Formats: sequence, C-alpha cells, structure tokens
Amino acid sequence: MEKKLFLGDEAIARGAVDAGLSGVYAYPGTPSTEITEYIQEYCKATGKKLHNRWCTNEKTAMEAALGMSFAGKRALVCMKHVGMNVAADPFINSSITGVNGGLVVLVADDPSMHSSQDEQDTRFYGKFALIPVLEPSSQQEAYDMMSYAYDLSESLKLPVLMRTVTRLAHSRGVVELKEARPENGLNPVGGSRDWVLLPAIAKRRYASLLERQPEIMRLAVESPFNSYTAEARRFEMGIIACGNTFNYVNECFPDGVPFPILKISQYPIPVETIRTLAEQCDSIMVFEDGQPFVEEQVKGVLASDCVIRGRLTGDLPRQGELNPDIVKTALGIPTLEHPDVAKNVVARPPALCQGCGHRSVYEAINIVLKDYEGAKVFGDIGCYTLGALPPFQALDSTVDMGASITMAKGASDAGVFPAVAIIGDSTFTHSGMTGLLDAVNENAPITVIISDNLTTGMTGGQDSAGTNKFEAICRGLGVSDEHLKVVVPLPQNMDEITRILREEIEYRGLSVIIPRRECIQTLKRHAKERAAQKEEKKA
Repeated sequence: MEKKLFLGDEAIARGAVDAGLSGVYAYPGTPSTEITEYIQEYCKATGKKLHNRWCTNEKTAMEAALGMSFAGKRALVCMKHVGMNVAADPFINSSITGVNGGLVVLVADDPSMHSSQDEQDTRFYGKFALIPVLEPSSQQEAYDMMSYAYDLSESLKLPVLMRTVTRLAHSRGVVELKEARPENGLNPVGGSRDWVLLPAIAKRRYASLLERQPEIMRLAVESPFNSYTAEARRFEMGIIACGNTFNYVNECFPDGVPFPILKISQYPIPVETIRTLAEQCDSIMVFEDGQPFVEEQVKGVLASDCVIRGRLTGDLPRQGELNPDIVKTALGIPTLEHPDVAKNVVARPPALCQGCGHRSVYEAINIVLKDYEGAKVFGDIGCYTLGALPPFQALDSTVDMGASITMAKGASDAGVFPAVAIIGDSTFTHSGMTGLLDAVNENAPITVIISDNLTTGMTGGQDSAGTNKFEAICRGLGVSDEHLKVVVPLPQNMDEITRILREEIEYRGLSVIIPRRECIQTLKRHAKERAAQKEEKKA
C-alpha cells in the first residue's frame, strides 16, 4: 500500500477520511488545527465532497457532528483541550443519547502550554462521560485508530474520545495507508425517543450506559492498542507507558525494555492487567503526558504492597510534557550532556507582526488611557493577546475565549472606570456575542473594541465566522448606531482613532468600536494568490 510522511494531525485526518468520514466539524486551535486543514486540502485535491468548513465554536461543532451521526453518517469533531470546556455540554450528553453513525471526538492536549492557558488533561472528560478513550503512540497508530474508533463507536452506539498531544500532533512519521472505506448511507434515527433527553428518557439512557461499562472495560483489556510484555519471573520494577510516552521508554532501551511494560492506548485502564503487573513487581513507574490520570487510578485499584511512582511521588515533574531525557532520569539512566547553546542568546519573546493593525489599536488605547487613572483593559484570546507584552503592555487580564466583554462589564458593575474590552473578530463570534448582549441589556458603561483583521489570525489565517457581519450583529444585539463606530487602524489615522475612543469612553453607556484592517500575513498570501492567478490567465 501507499506510504506517506505525515504529521500526527495529518495521519488522524487521513485515517478519518479513509474510514468513511462524511464530515469534519471544528474550530481552529493549536495543536488540532492541521486535522481540518488537511481534510480541506484533500477535498480540494480529490474533489471529494465532505463537509469541512470551520464552525463558529467548539460547541456548535460538537452539536453539528452529533446531528450528522443522528443521520447515520460518520462524523469527526476536532478541538484543542480548552475547546472541550466549550463543547462539554453536548459532549457529555452525547454519551446519554448515544450515536447512530460513528462519532469520534478528537481533542489535542497541550502539555507544557506551548500555546495555551492551562495543561488540562482531556482523559478526565472521557472517564466523566463513561465512554472509550483512545490515545495513539505514533503516527501509524493514529491513522489505524481512526478506522477502529469508528467501528467501536458504531458497535457500542457511543461516541469515542481520541486524545493526542502536541508532540505527536506536530511531529512526522511514515504511515502506511489502507484501502478507503465508502461513506455510510443516509439512515436517520427513527421510531425511538432516545435522543429526546427528557428526565424520564435520560434516566433510562443513563442506566443503559452504566450497563455497557463491563463491555467497554473488556474491549480495553482486549484492545489491539494495549499490550503487556513480561517474562514469568519477579522484577524490581514494572512500567506503565501511556500513549506517546511508550516511545520515550523504548528510546531509553535500544536493545529492548528489561522490565515488564504495559502500554496503554485505550481506556478505561485495564485493571486486571495492572494487577498482574503489580504481582510481578516491587514498584511500578507510570509515564503519562498530562496529569497523573493513570497514576491516581492505579493507586486506587491495587491492594498489593507494590509502590506506585510517577508525577505524584516526584519521580517525574508535576508540570510539563515528558521527553526521553526526563524518562531516562526517572529510570536512573545517565543522560547525554547537552551543550548550553543558548547561554549567550537573548530570548526573543513573540511580538505582533510589523504592519499589524492591532499595533495601531494598542497605540491608541495607550495614548487615551494614560489620561485616566484606574483605567483597566480586559483582553481576550488571539494573536492580539501579545498586546500584553512590550512595547504596549496594554492588557490587565486574559482568561478565556470571550471573557473580555463580560469581565469588563463585571468590573464596571463594581465601579471601575473606564473599563475597556478588546476582542478579536473570530473570538467575538466564538463566545463574545452573548457577553455583548448582557452589556446591551444593562447599557453597561464599557467600551468594546472588536479588532477585526478579517481572519482567524493566531492559528494561521482560517476563515472567521463573522467576516463582514459585525456591524449587523452588533445592531441586531441592540447596540445603537450612534455608538457603533468603524475605524481603519493605520498610523495616519491615529488622531481620528484616539478622538473616537475618547468620545466613546466619556459616553456612560455601551459603545462598540470596530478597527478593521486585514491581517498582514493573509494580505501577503492573498496578494501572491492573485499574482499567480494573473500569471495563469496569461499562460
């Protein structure tokens, strides 16, 4: 069969397509973005008609994917770990409704917070929802797991959660492709009311979910992605390696791991296998990327004197992703000394691009707010969050998607003046609109800046759901025309921008200012595309 060099994300995407996918639903978020982008490019190159447009947020993505499953088709929903918090309501309830067509929920966690606000571990969500969880250890396994996941989903009539991490998502490996499966035919749910979660029905469905737990456990024990390797003798130590960490352990022992090793890539944890491991060993070292999810459970299921070691015991760092050197240190293996190549290199923090419209917005904010003692600026999630760093240092908070408007309103309710919120165009439609409606309903004395660069800039320039709609959305929510202003954030317009900002701050009610100028990166890209199209026409 054909072989490809794939990112982990690309292997997941192609695995889903080859498993008979009918639609992907996602909101861009590193490190999950490339999954949907691969499917989009695959559809362009092959003419295959799968749903592949970006969604407004992760909740709408989860609900749309559930709707496709209701219709009998196979669906994929993708997000990063913090996006799961947004999608949690439909996600948890999908284990109660069950599924029709296979439904895989792919969540990319970000240990070490390379581009995130926290180190959340999505495996807890799978345990909470009482559904199977898969965690690939390689690009090939990520590809193979997709077909397995859809079959598992349809056999159990449950969604399947698949968790990956940054290191696997953004590293490459050779993947051997398999013959693609055709899409499911249209076959909507009919006849029952299982998907109508009235309390009486939900109680029955929850009881059914609990009844399936022994089967879900059995499938994890028998999973082709879980393996237990050991000789019939006593050992000083055994190892549990979850997902990507299995590779790190194997890197430490080129001639073979000299300890019993349990690889876990399907959950719930295989309890009986863990007990077998404990009977053979004086201690068990648990390697996992993220929180001590398995380590805590192993401590709970073992009644033996076997010592459990890992993140909770200090044998591994409590924070951050693992790597081969950390694993070697934990196993008492000497590590190579790495020259300190960076000791004479000054760290270069990220910064807004030269020519970025957000720069002019922050310059205007700083010019105006220096005249107001006690002014506070509430930021949001996007590349404009870099306004918190030098040279602007303009933000007082950044918490989660959409929080800028509601936090500004709450601070204003407490007496803060002026309270300014800055939010990007994609973040506004993701989860800022409801906060703006709260502000409209009380005519809160805050100034909201929707910094519109006509794209989802932070994750690479994907389509933004509200492009060319923001004035209409604001008017529809009740913002008055008198206090809805659009400006072009350029240095030569600074006098106009600062004048408008000062006027709207002085207005003791809700005002919205929309600075609009295309992202400098997508502007360059679009210019290249137009030039290429002209050359093609000439030819």
